[in-house]
Amino acid sequence: MADEQDELAKLRQGIDHFDEEVLRLISQRAQLAHRIGEIKQGNLYRPEREAQVLRRIAAANPGPLPEASVQKIFREIMSACLALEQALRVAYLGPEGTFSETAAQKHFGSAPRLTPCATIDDAFRAVEAGNADYAVVPVENSSEGAIGRTLDLLLTSPLKICGEVSLRIHQNLLSKADSLAAVKRLYSHAQSLAQCHEWLNRSLGQLPRVPVASNAEGARMAAEDPESCAIAGEAAAQRYGLPVLAANIEDDPNNTTRFLVLAEHDSGPSGKDKTSFVCSAQNRPGAMLALLSPLAAQGVSMTKFESRPARGFGGGRWEYVFFVDIEGHQEEAAVAIALRTLSESAGFVKILGSYPAAAP
Repeated sequence: MADEQDELAKLRQGIDHFDEEVLRLISQRAQLAHRIGEIKQGNLYRPEREAQVLRRIAAANPGPLPEASVQKIFREIMSACLALEQALRVAYLGPEGTFSETAAQKHFGSAPRLTPCATIDDAFRAVEAGNADYAVVPVENSSEGAIGRTLDLLLTSPLKICGEVSLRIHQNLLSKADSLAAVKRLYSHAQSLAQCHEWLNRSLGQLPRVPVASNAEGARMAAEDPESCAIAGEAAAQRYGLPVLAANIEDDPNNTTRFLVLAEHDSGPSGKDKTSFVCSAQNRPGAMLALLSPLAAQGVSMTKFESRPARGFGGGRWEYVFFVDIEGHQEEAAVAIALRTLSESAGFVKILGSYPAAAP
């Protein structure tokens, strides 16, 4: 026992030494970041640079910490260093405790001022009006598909996509009740009801389901109603002090939501990027083939193709626009040629932005 105590004392001394070294190095990093800020001035947030740093750190990670943990640590370091020079304001689809808030924190770290917005429209408008620097909004879910309102706003908004966040969605059943048998109603957003449909039918088939504006709102209501339950994530459970009656109740264990980061600018090339655009096809035979052939001709991979009614953009009945995601940055030669050729045969093309591809 004495030998073990001696070893523990030495190990703790070693940790204390390295803690001081880590602090010293972080301080030196902050000084370098400060100097960069003095030289650059203006907007200091560079999505492509941060993506490159996180990828390099992940590749250099010797363990034993997992890649995600190492990236999270460095995300917070970069967030704190940037805050010394530029206090970012980030709007997100609220209220507090939503998955959009979690996505914003994952992308920007904890230093920025996060502002919840009641609707996706409000998040767009916050940036357009200069009340926020960035907005984080959901655009699609792997189980339930595209978020139509986000796509409609991208069609008409001047904002650009400068980043994306991929977030695994784990749905939990939250309640102050002692058991499933004690709950009398369920509050949830419609998408979460759909994502947990089979589990709910098996476990709470007869329970009345009350759709609400967001999962966080459902959690807030459940916190005030001890005979109810809500479907929400861990952030909402912590925010509203709700115990988890059942964890990970989503039907698809790989359930993932993709979020977009919006700003007045997009991103420079990071080495692993996406480009998003929206276009329309001319009303003539072979128009769709002519629209997509330039991508294949230049070897550009398409990762998403989503059609939406062209309302709000001068579209008539049964007229559609197409939202497309491709691999590569618009400044890359192959992508630039493909987009230029595509524009010649399309009714119109609007580049929504080029940005670093999110980690899977």
